Amino acid sequence: MPQVKVEEAERFMVESLVAGGAPLSEAKAHADLLLHADIVGHFSHGMNRLELYINDMKSGVCNPDVEPVILKETAATAWVDGCDALGATVGNFCMDLAIKKAKECGVGWVAAKRCNHYGMAGYWALKAEKEGFIGMSFTNSAPIMVPTRSKHSALGTNPISMAAPATDGDSIVVDMATTTAAMGKVEVQIRKGEPIPEGWALGPDGKTTTDPQVAFDTARLMPLGGFEKTSGYKGYGLSAMVEVFCSGLSGSRATHNVPTWSHTQTEAPNLGQCFVAVDPGCFAPGFGERIADCLNHWRKLEP
Repeated sequence: MPQVKVEEAERFMVESLVAGGAPLSEAKAHADLLLHADIVGHFSHGMNRLELYINDMKSGVCNPDVEPVILKETAATAWVDGCDALGATVGNFCMDLAIKKAKECGVGWVAAKRCNHYGMAGYWALKAEKEGFIGMSFTNSAPIMVPTRSKHSALGTNPISMAAPATDGDSIVVDMATTTAAMGKVEVQIRKGEPIPEGWALGPDGKTTTDPQVAFDTARLMPLGGFEKTSGYKGYGLSAMVEVFCSGLSGSRATHNVPTWSHTQTEAPNLGQCFVAVDPGCFAPGFGERIADCLNHWRKLEP
């Protein structure tokens, strides 16, 4: 398989985003977001998403020239209007704000409305982890998850991300969709010409399908855990929790009111997003050592 140097991939994405209408600074920030996803093997949210962002700028769904605005804040919280800016623009603004508040009072919790797709959720949690904090980030999305006991989509992939520092530069990072797989992984299978695993998605008849194109067109992903008998209601519940943090706190659209998933959207999605930073130094001493101990124990378990 042909290989592309990291620097070349970055150059291509920056130039493409600038050509699509993004200021150079925001194009670089967004390219870094996509590049990180590809480097860590999260291919569904790397260059795979470049077309979506460029189309959003060209259609006017996304405004690359605006800055998010703080609508209300306290010492530890903030409500932000993302102003339909690029995902990286809103993500950097909100997580920087959460980190600032965590430095001042131990915790920062920021909820934003009028957001666009912000890439890999774990990227934002890691931004706080690099400052020595526990970082968390959540977003709702277009309705592409079928809740337990339904054959129609009503919730999104609604990812959960958390990153926490350990000693000696180690860390724990959790980044997962609350569906069995992100829609981007379905797209990757389409490009590869390979089927998706049984249980990822339902077809138009309400029965499971392994055809990635059918899964993409129908937009009926299963919740994390799959069917009810395999605890899919847990993924349904986690997705609902993310909805509370995102649309509930920010005043954005709830997932069932977000426009249908598409690479060529013509209407701003008004997603809700949440960014959290917590200073472990406000709690029991030795946090980093305890997390390192857990990581070492888990890694040494017999295969």
